[in-house]
Amino acid sequence: MGCNILITGPPGIGKTTALRRVADLLAGRRIVGFYTEEVRVGGVRTGFRIATLDGHEGTLADVALSSPHRVGKYGVNVAAFKQVVCPVLEGAAGHADVVLVDEIGKMECFSPRFRRAIERVAEGPVPLVATIALKGGGLVAAMKRRPDAQVLHLTLANRDALPASIAGLLTRTWETSAEATG
Repeated sequence: MGCNILITGPPGIGKTTALRRVADLLAGRRIVGFYTEEVRVGGVRTGFRIATLDGHEGTLADVALSSPHRVGKYGVNVAAFKQVVCPVLEGAAGHADVVLVDEIGKMECFSPRFRRAIERVAEGPVPLVATIALKGGGLVAAMKRRPDAQVLHLTLANRDALPASIAGLLTRTWETSAEATG
């Protein structure tokens, strides 16, 4: 079983920002993963893009996207996960110290390949730090129920300190692992 840290909270609380701060605090470590960003046109959110930490990107969802997979007004681009995100997750165990994922939610869970990749990462030896939907069934609920998962609720009161706490936890995990193998 792995070390799985799941950051949850209501939309807009700062989960993506917290995850990106964790990445900044772990500079020098081998980090793989992806984050999501809103796409805005004229101040109006029109969709979301995904970007891997190694610079690849794609459209996750858009109001103008025709797709059988929809969340609210957004058509979800499942192919983007197949092309952009899944290869990063599938290769993580061999060359990463930590996997950062933003996020495990409705849009992402439309991709069976993504669901399998997240489950493999969670079972593997590389720590996973992921933002996760506050509510949801399926993979969202299953990840939160994992005995090796620490579900951390991001709030206005803890959002400035939480990234450093997570970075410290990961550092202790790596030190313990090094002592056990060294």
